[in-house]
Amino acid sequence: MQLSVIILNYNVRYFLEQCVLSVQNALETIDGEIIVVDNNSSDDSCAMMKQRFPNVKLIENKQNSGFPKGNNIGVAIAKGEYICILNPDTVVAEDTFTKVLAFAKQQTELGIVGCKLIDGTGNFLPESKRGVPTPWVAFTKITGLYKAFPKSILFNKYYAQYLDENETGKVDILVGAFMVMKRDLYLEVGGFDENCFMYSDDIDLSYTVLQKGKSNYYFHETSAIHYKGESTVKDGTYMKRFREAMHFFYQKHFHVSFLFDVFMRLGAFFFALIKKNQAKQIHLSIDEYVLYSSDENLKNKVEKQLQKKLHWVTNIDENTLFSHLNSKGKQIEILLDNNSFSFKKIIAFLEKNRSQSREFGITFKIIPQNTSFMIGSNSSNDRGEIIKID
Repeated sequence: MQLSVIILNYNVRYFLEQCVLSVQNALETIDGEIIVVDNNSSDDSCAMMKQRFPNVKLIENKQNSGFPKGNNIGVAIAKGEYICILNPDTVVAEDTFTKVLAFAKQQTELGIVGCKLIDGTGNFLPESKRGVPTPWVAFTKITGLYKAFPKSILFNKYYAQYLDENETGKVDILVGAFMVMKRDLYLEVGGFDENCFMYSDDIDLSYTVLQKGKSNYYFHETSAIHYKGESTVKDGTYMKRFREAMHFFYQKHFHVSFLFDVFMRLGAFFFALIKKNQAKQIHLSIDEYVLYSSDENLKNKVEKQLQKKLHWVTNIDENTLFSHLNSKGKQIEILLDNNSFSFKKIIAFLEKNRSQSREFGITFKIIPQNTSFMIGSNSSNDRGEIIKID
């Protein structure tokens, strides 16, 4: 078997459904498998999986064992030569795995491969590629110096800004939302360190792989949506675990002074506090909707459900997204029908029009294939929103 895709889920039933659907489509031409590990969700994630995806391997943990252990449990039963660690709040294109595996097989001393990640409005997520957060690199991140001097080698290592988002190349650290590597290597390095509950686990695994003399790669030729934050509420527990995670990584890999350790703890606290304030769900009052779909029945159903003005467009034309709209002073949301358009086309659509969406404040939602809901988020800090379609 070529590839095992491991998806660790916790209380994100609708995002999980969309994710598994996209992965299923992406594995059509690959000898692969999907393994969903559920960390004792209180929603109906497991019931949904059994009903809609009965052929997918489902592991139901009786407790929330954390990100590292949950993924290790999935990898333990995987049969693929390669594994992909994938967040449930992601959407991959139909050719994502084909492209990534072809690239991976060309490399010698392969470590981990990551791809370009975008948020729900098409904006590039800089954590798609990062540098080792040494004390100095972490300092430039916490103080914002990486923003002030983005072209300086001295300051731009946290997000590996020496490498353009549209350029494939070696990087040190990849994000745990999407990681492809050989299963044997994952097992050789011990997988994710279960002493770390979450938040520095991907940094630790990436760094451990580097210590083995392997090379990690950021691969820009395929993009995936990562809505972010869906599995984690940014509360006091989050801040506590964030501080513990950073402390864990430094204690394991670096010898730092007591003074710097105190600084990092304070920095991690304020960084987490900012994230908490940013993570409030953005509720917008939508004035008009635009439905991209070839299905007139869906158009009538959505129009009835939303009871707002609805523009109906039957074809995606990436170059004329807003040409027919007068969006001045209006909040407009674009609805993309996955029954009519592939995930690859939808992802390309979001990327192509990200600048216009920022300019006009336009938001997006996807209606996944054969579902009765629309799903999306309005920023990388937004928890996301699901609207049922009766």
